[in-house]
Amino acid sequence: MKKTTPNRFLALSALALVFTGILAAGCTPTVAVRGNIVEDYRLAEVQPGVHTRSDVMRLLGSPTTEGTFDPNTWYYLGQKTEKRGILDPEVIEEKIVVVEFDDMGVAQTVNNVDPNRQNIPYVREKTQTSGNEMTALQQMMGNLGRFNSAGSQATGN
Repeated sequence: MKKTTPNRFLALSALALVFTGILAAGCTPTVAVRGNIVEDYRLAEVQPGVHTRSDVMRLLGSPTTEGTFDPNTWYYLGQKTEKRGILDPEVIEEKIVVVEFDDMGVAQTVNNVDPNRQNIPYVREKTQTSGNEMTALQQMMGNLGRFNSAGSQATGN
């Protein structure tokens, strides 16, 4: 009589272990960093009234964007998100830093903005557009007869 039971048990255990590893790897979150998340120790190095634009660029990196109407305002925007499977990404960390310069290019203020954007005016209104509100059926039926009128038919000889 052969003893194949322990070998079979080891093979099934190894298969279960591999399958568990594949499942665990599939559940590993995907972390994405967008923008420039300025570290606190780098931010502490910037001294208002002392450092110039080039100093700030050297210490913090290039800004994410400049002010639309005031090029003397630099914004450093950074966000870290984590996505698990098919779920929407979840924001793990978010940081907004505003550096304002005077006309001579010397930093005047360095501010951390609340990540909840309470300090930034944000409007959620929709732009009104003119036009007709039609259902999908009205749109399809409205095109019937529009493209093949009697005057536009080709004559065949």
